[in-house]
Amino acid sequence: MNKCALGGYKNSINALCRAVKRFIGLRGWETEMNAYGTRRAWAYAAFGLVAAMYCSLMVPLPADATQHSFDFLIVGGNVYDGSAGGAQSYVVATSGDKIAYVGPASDDILARSKHILHADGFIVAPGFIDPHTHSLDDLLNLDKHQNINYLTQGVTTVFAGNDGGGPINIGEIFDTLQSQGIGTNVALYVGHGSVRRAVLGMENRAPTHDELLRMSAIVEKAMEEGALGLSSGLYYAPGSFATTDEVVLLAKATKPYCGVYDSHIRDESTYTIGLVGAVNEAIAVGREAGIPAHISHIKALGVDVHGQSAQVIEAVEAARKNGIDVTADQYPWAASGTSIAASLMPRWALAGGRDAMLRRFDDPTTLVDIKHEMAENLRRRGGAASLLIVGDVEALEARTLEEIANGWAMSYIDAALRIIREGDAAVASFNMDKADIRNFMRQPWVMTGSDGSTGHPRKFGTYPEKYQTYVRDEKVLSEAQFIRSNTGLVADSFGLKDRGFLKVGHKADIVAFDPLAFRSNATYAAPEELSTGVQFLLVNGKLVVKEGSLDMNVLAGETLRRKEKCED
Repeated sequence: MNKCALGGYKNSINALCRAVKRFIGLRGWETEMNAYGTRRAWAYAAFGLVAAMYCSLMVPLPADATQHSFDFLIVGGNVYDGSAGGAQSYVVATSGDKIAYVGPASDDILARSKHILHADGFIVAPGFIDPHTHSLDDLLNLDKHQNINYLTQGVTTVFAGNDGGGPINIGEIFDTLQSQGIGTNVALYVGHGSVRRAVLGMENRAPTHDELLRMSAIVEKAMEEGALGLSSGLYYAPGSFATTDEVVLLAKATKPYCGVYDSHIRDESTYTIGLVGAVNEAIAVGREAGIPAHISHIKALGVDVHGQSAQVIEAVEAARKNGIDVTADQYPWAASGTSIAASLMPRWALAGGRDAMLRRFDDPTTLVDIKHEMAENLRRRGGAASLLIVGDVEALEARTLEEIANGWAMSYIDAALRIIREGDAAVASFNMDKADIRNFMRQPWVMTGSDGSTGHPRKFGTYPEKYQTYVRDEKVLSEAQFIRSNTGLVADSFGLKDRGFLKVGHKADIVAFDPLAFRSNATYAAPEELSTGVQFLLVNGKLVVKEGSLDMNVLAGETLRRKEKCED
């Protein structure tokens, strides 16, 4: 019997079996006796018994509604599994919080599925994993803990605690997040800056031996409580006061737990040791600590280093060839997000905290030195027209430092000092060249990371912006490369063993987006507009976005705690 005939035969038998089951289930013995008489009732009963036995022996019955093998079946999409491979015309099925099937469609798979999600023309992929966010405050806030700005980008997992600012009470934070519910999965770094602040405050000095031991103990405890690794912000005080040796010692405390060293490097421009020198420092920490090193939001910041992406890539490639596991993340925007103080103030002027900084402003001699260095830093970043106020001071928002200074009839530096004195302001700093952005993006070890912060569109639109600009419009990346940089590459680099791929047994974090409608609506003028184009989104097997609409009642995220020690 050929396949077509066999298929028709099986369908007929299955239809007969379903009819028999309905007959037996809906018509009781007494009903048959009354309606047709004893003889006819026994005849139907005998037929039903024989048919049911035949069906059970020869052809498996489709599952009842209460016996479905799969909760959701995504059909009709172009499926990318998180590897570097191309799209497949597969279906993806889930059961509970896990992926239960990935492969060709069949009548059997369809019959065993409780809910069918039609993704015709959509891209189906693992849920995106963002390795660099500043979302912890939102996740702890009961008004924002669904993390909708990430869900609407297709992000199902975020890392938080980056740039050296991660909490030291990791276990307590995880417990709070899990008990109150969160919309996305979350992993946490312990922050080098937070550890240093807990022991040394904002002092600009080296720790004593005993202080180093205390700092190391804090890191080890955080790792025992599930931290992903150690993050540093060596550009920011107090992390900027640390030596490389100090960072190496603390990074070593994460090694027994398969920790990762994540760094906002010491210099992305020419502030201190230079961009290439800072990249080499991050590589050295990974090498000396014996753990993977990850460079946050890789970029060539400012006019002095435009074009140096080639040298940075060469340094990373050389390290990787020598067996050092080095990766990086990147957002697709030409402006970074920072503050007036962080972008312009010399690091030494921040020692001791804000009160100490303000006292330095009141010292005429010291102020001359501060203003001189601020002017040089402003030049590096491209001038006063390149700094756009985006937050903290509503009256100044959507205006550049140049416009504000002209309105106040004062110099750019005096205007910046006034803003800092009055509490500082968040800025979008336009300091990157698109050639460098493209160059970094093409590297197979560079993943997507939003660095999402208040006032910058990257928090609400990084993933669709990257797709729209660099995949669809400029074709810098293929769709497969785009998906890989958001999913499997992140999972492989950070040891997430059950996420980042569409594989049976992996967690059912799945996104289906419309490639023609997937776009960022956030701008520098309106940075908190939600993205559009995600049609379906599952987080741990729960449907969070259905046909483009977000379910505001679902909190499906989990805390991702790395507790297992590595094998020797």
